[in-house]
Order: sequence, then structure tokens, then C-alpha cells
Amino acid sequence: MENSKSENQPQPKILIVYHSQSGRTLSMAEYVLKGVQTETSEVRFLHAHNATLDDLIWCDGVIFGTPENFGMFSGMIKDFFERTYHKAREMELHKPYCLFVTCRSSGEGAERDISKVTTGIGMKRALAPVIANANPLETTDFEKAQELGATFAAGVGIQIF
Repeated sequence: MENSKSENQPQPKILIVYHSQSGRTLSMAEYVLKGVQTETSEVRFLHAHNATLDDLIWCDGVIFGTPENFGMFSGMIKDFFERTYHKAREMELHKPYCLFVTCRSSGEGAERDISKVTTGIGMKRALAPVIANANPLETTDFEKAQELGATFAAGVGIQIF
């Protein structure tokens, strides 16, 4: 796996936590992963069901991926937050995060609700979210997802977030 970091430089540790039932969010997550891998080989790519507090502690930054269901983020992402929120808040894990949302509407509900939870933990949003609401997803959605991953990992790597 090639990336732009020299082997002697510490690489940012990026956690990608996503949920996908239909495959739309998973396909976007895979492009986010490709982008992250251009900047670091230290990445954990986890379905929300498998992500834990230890993963959150391990990373330098998090990328969340969720479909928007009923105007909010997915129940499995909510489950991840329910399992990690209180301990993460106590530990003051002030980590940067970014978000991508697949939806058939504006994605604003998922974005708003993720922002509320992450603010409670003490996390800070590093980049504007990528909202993919085309059906089917378009090439530009995947390009934006890959760019999000690369930009976030690079920014975390040089500690600008």
C-alpha cells in the first residue's frame, strides 16, 4: 500500500466507522478508505457494530459514514455512540472527525444529529460533510468521498485539525 508519507514519519491513525444496509454507504466508505490510504497505512475500517471504545481511543481522527434514515443517522451508528459516549466523554477524547452521508434527501438531519453527539463527546468537525443524495450514486460522489478521506488523513497527519 503506497502513501505519500515517508516511512520514518509517524502516520496518522484513522478510524472509519460506517453503517450500510443497502450497500450505498459501504460503496462510499470504500472510496473514503482509498483516499485515507494515500496518506497513511494506519487505518481501521469498521462496520459500526464492530467498532469499540478501544478503536476510538486508538485513533487520531474518525470518519463517520451513515445513511440518513427517517431524517437522522442510522440506528447502528447510534448504537456505536451509545456504547462509547459516556466513557469517551469522561476521557475527553478531543479528536477531529468528518462525515459522509448517503440519503435521498438533504442529509441535514443526519449531519445535525451527529454534530450534537460529537460535540457532547468533545470532538470537533474538521471538514464539511460529503452528502451523496443521487440515486444511483454518481462518479462525483465517489470522487468526493475519496477526496474527503485523503484530505482528512493528510490534515490529521500534519495536525491542522
